[in-house]
Amino acid sequence: MIPFLDLGAVNAPHAERISRAVQRVIRSGWYILGNEVTSFEAAFAEYCGTRHCIGVANGLEALTLVLKAWDFPAGSEVIVPSNTYIATVLAVTHAGLVPVFAEPDLTSYLLDPTKLEAAITSRTKAILPVHLYGRCCDMEAINALSRQYGLKVLEDAAQAHGAVYQGRQAGNLGDAAGFSFYPSKNLGALGDAGAITTNDSVLADRLRYLRNYGSGHKYRNDYTGYNSRLDEIQAAILTEKLPLLDEENARRRQLAGQYLAGITHSDITLPPSDRVSDDSWHLFVVRHPQRDGVRNYLRERGIGTDVHYPIPPHQQPAYAEYGHLSLPVAEQLHREIVSLPLNSALTDTQIQYIVDTINGYPG
Repeated sequence: MIPFLDLGAVNAPHAERISRAVQRVIRSGWYILGNEVTSFEAAFAEYCGTRHCIGVANGLEALTLVLKAWDFPAGSEVIVPSNTYIATVLAVTHAGLVPVFAEPDLTSYLLDPTKLEAAITSRTKAILPVHLYGRCCDMEAINALSRQYGLKVLEDAAQAHGAVYQGRQAGNLGDAAGFSFYPSKNLGALGDAGAITTNDSVLADRLRYLRNYGSGHKYRNDYTGYNSRLDEIQAAILTEKLPLLDEENARRRQLAGQYLAGITHSDITLPPSDRVSDDSWHLFVVRHPQRDGVRNYLRERGIGTDVHYPIPPHQQPAYAEYGHLSLPVAEQLHREIVSLPLNSALTDTQIQYIVDTINGYPG
């Protein structure tokens, strides 16, 4: 059996470091916004090449707090990709703003810059590109458009820890970025955790208040803030795991290369292979017009898969008001995509078995 993801196996090499981190926090007697959070923020800011990192409770709130901190007028519009995970859209609506869906490129699955300008109106305030599956969007084109129209750019980097674009790390490609450290991420905590990176010192200061009830000093509240603080234990675990992120991403790239070279089935559409060494390969996502048939075939042969994601945001019951939209590229992707196992715990032999099996699919 090859499960889609075995987090126990992924974290096994970190067990001693994780135990050491947890014990360090327990002994400290300080469990909220202490030295562990400060240390991780400094280390992750340095890793991303940004001036600031602000630890928060999770990836959704990382995005939401940035949008709230920018203080756009209620009802302002934020452009989002039509094929993203629901959290991207939730962040926009939680901030009292309106999501405007723009279609992705069918080849890269990423926001298509050529379709952005048509989505901009007088109410547009920001673009929220998603570095989906660990591949950075075309940020040169997106940033050029944002400068032309005076828009903010907020990276959704939840799946892009260690991804690189033109020599710069994800998280340092826009005005701010939101990260998730959900356990399945390339840099995963052992629970919910998130962070914001930015080079804007004014924004960073406000975010530090907003995450902590709007307070910078005990019992004084300057903003109507939130309770969204990165936990000390999770920060300590992330600090221990961060030095090994590049090594584990290198292993992901190696395995992704094995998939790219080995899968030859004529009806399987592979992800782009032009930036193998820059992408962080959070997921390895292929397409097939008979996606469910492929999944069943692999499952019968002991291979787990997943779908990221089966329902596009505009077709979710939570956003029924957008159900009338026709977004054919997103809808096609969500019908056809399937994620194959890809993580640092997999062996070359397991990947080769998956390659051989998928090449033998009779459909």
